[in-house]
Amino acid sequence: MEENKEIQEQEVQDTTVEETVPQEQEVQEETIESATREDIQEAREERKSTRKNRRRKIETVEPAESEWKEQVVQIRRVTKVVKGGKKLSFRAIVIVGNKKGSVGMGVAKAAEVIIAIQKAVADARKNLITVPLFNTTIPHMITGRSGAGSVVLKPASKGTGVIAGGAVRAVLELSGVENILSKSLGSKSPLNAANATLNALKSLRTFKDVAAVRNISVKAMLGQK
Repeated sequence: MEENKEIQEQEVQDTTVEETVPQEQEVQEETIESATREDIQEAREERKSTRKNRRRKIETVEPAESEWKEQVVQIRRVTKVVKGGKKLSFRAIVIVGNKKGSVGMGVAKAAEVIIAIQKAVADARKNLITVPLFNTTIPHMITGRSGAGSVVLKPASKGTGVIAGGAVRAVLELSGVENILSKSLGSKSPLNAANATLNALKSLRTFKDVAAVRNISVKAMLGQK
């Protein structure tokens, strides 16, 4: 009888041990699952916050504006006769200036319009000239020539504005001239008009330059005491 009791007690203990072990394993598995869920949620929240910050940075960052302005005067489709036939390309005329006395013109050809404009801009920046401005106009009247075209430029008082059109207006505005009178004569080609305008602006002289050539002061040249 005593032996049967001992055997029954051992069986009860074994069953309790077997029951407690899987319960502990289930508790551990539940804690692991809850921990992994929490980690996943935290990672998702971090990703959301980083995405929001990136979007805010992209929205707030603005590209710095350059002082150089570009204006396309003309785009033409031109052909070149070669051995196999005709080769088509585009020619772009672009004016580049900072409206502070520096301006230039570029001409370039390419198979695509965008590439032709980019090449013309690079060419214009290589051929910049400085314009001697007097207040908001030019120092004196001058005539510029290019080919069969010529452009007459006259200084004007404040409030007159830029009285010009086409390529002449583009060159004068980007050079920084605000008040001027102009007249285009001869050829009406935009290329000739722009070249004639640049030739006139390049030939301008300031009062100091003329006084230095005459070996007198600016006041004496202007008749002031």
